[in-house]
Amino acid sequence: MSISDAIAPHIPFLRRFARALCGTQAAGDAYVAATLEEILADPHCFDAELEPKVALYKLFLRSWRNVPLNAHVDYPAFDESGASRNLAAISLEPRMAFLLSAVESFRPHEIAQILDCPEEKAAELIERAGREISEQIRTTVLIIEDEPLIALDIQTLVEQLGHDVTTIARTHTEAVRAALKSRSGLILADIQLADGSSGLEAVNEILGTHEVPVIFITAFPERFLTGQAPEPAFLITKPFSADSVKAVISQALFFDRKSQKTAAKATAG
Repeated sequence: MSISDAIAPHIPFLRRFARALCGTQAAGDAYVAATLEEILADPHCFDAELEPKVALYKLFLRSWRNVPLNAHVDYPAFDESGASRNLAAISLEPRMAFLLSAVESFRPHEIAQILDCPEEKAAELIERAGREISEQIRTTVLIIEDEPLIALDIQTLVEQLGHDVTTIARTHTEAVRAALKSRSGLILADIQLADGSSGLEAVNEILGTHEVPVIFITAFPERFLTGQAPEPAFLITKPFSADSVKAVISQALFFDRKSQKTAAKATAG
């Protein structure tokens, strides 16, 4: 397969990434075009030993980072609600790692290949981005979890990011009562709760009063996929890793995606 055939499916995604990184589509497209021209002029600059998408992004960022001015880019036009005001809060290297992870869904070892650094360094950059985001958009968090040790683990992770836990609720009733008392900026919820009630139903009831980002942390992901899940919502499967929870919290707050019930679910009551 030729290089052009290998990279063609990935160019629209590179344009999206370039817009996020550069601030405008025009600026992003200029760097994408320069990357493609570099490949045409010298095909050997393209690392054929890597996956084509990884090699393409690696070459793009190498060119982008060679321009000193790019360390001081402003971000007025990124098209995700809330993201434009948050990007400026992240320093350069963590910003790139975060966008590669949160926007493009690259895994840590792929991010390490793209940034030409050890995998441990890539993971540290993603975590650092999460801390910097949290410093910019610190919020209050409602945890809905019936297992005390798991609830404490989640609370520790939330607080390590600089957020405040308002309540740990163990049942549907406790969760709704806590939400009505204090509107949190983020909800982390299990699906199956202590008294047999549903965290999914509790969240949908809360979303009937106000919109808020929601992350479900559950050992029963099939219940999320087949139940009345709000739109949009993030899903983490138990057993979870600390890094995955921190990354998803940062992603949910960074993009400011407030969850809400779908029209069909709202109609159903």
